[in-house]
Amino acid sequence: MSGDESMTPYGDGDAARAEDALPPVIDIRDVTRTYQVTSDMVVRALDGVSLRIAQGESVAIMGSSGSGKSTLMNILGCLDAPTGGRYLLDGVDVAGIAEDDLADLRNRKIGFVFQSFNLVPRTSALGNVELPLAYAGLNRADRRRRAADALDLVGMGDRLHHAPSELSGGQQQRVAVARAIVTNPSLILADEPTGNLDSHSTDEVLEVFEGLNDEGHTIVLITHEPDVAERAHRIVRLGDGRVLEDRAVPA
Repeated sequence: MSGDESMTPYGDGDAARAEDALPPVIDIRDVTRTYQVTSDMVVRALDGVSLRIAQGESVAIMGSSGSGKSTLMNILGCLDAPTGGRYLLDGVDVAGIAEDDLADLRNRKIGFVFQSFNLVPRTSALGNVELPLAYAGLNRADRRRRAADALDLVGMGDRLHHAPSELSGGQQQRVAVARAIVTNPSLILADEPTGNLDSHSTDEVLEVFEGLNDEGHTIVLITHEPDVAERAHRIVRLGDGRVLEDRAVPA
């Protein structure tokens, strides 16, 4: 999926065959992450986590404070590195990749959605969604076209020129989702994306994620809300840095 300008690069029949040939989008093998708090105190945030997430899955990662889910999210997003174990993103072992190359990998392979939206305040919805493409070096015409297509895909095609202050919380988060998908990444990583939203806006944003997943996008959602997690196809629950549960959500 990554690297193609089309939002839906192949039809339904070809998708299953392509998925069979692709490595998992996420392949974490016995990952640990420790932090040296003091000279004689080490905190083990992740303790031997193994996790595989295939192309096109929708997975919710849950856990209470201190469970390790934030640490895992940072590793999945290549914002932090494991102390031990291996992490393959879309078949690429991220260990040892130089920082500049890692930043490029993040921009190409991962679309981030955060709780606080992280939109540029005085920039239009279209300008906000264009930003990852500007970093990737696309020309202005291509950036505008792809950003407009992404906004249309999340139901914001009629708000291209609105600033964040002119949008509701749910609309701002949809703009953030459009920004996450505009590079056509292998993985959409959403960290508490409904944490600042009311129930109506939460439902709207989750419907956007479900529509994207139906089109083949791989979604990993970090959440502490059971109702939000149940909208995914699979729930992984962490506790004390370990996977306590990994189950499918009944259809």
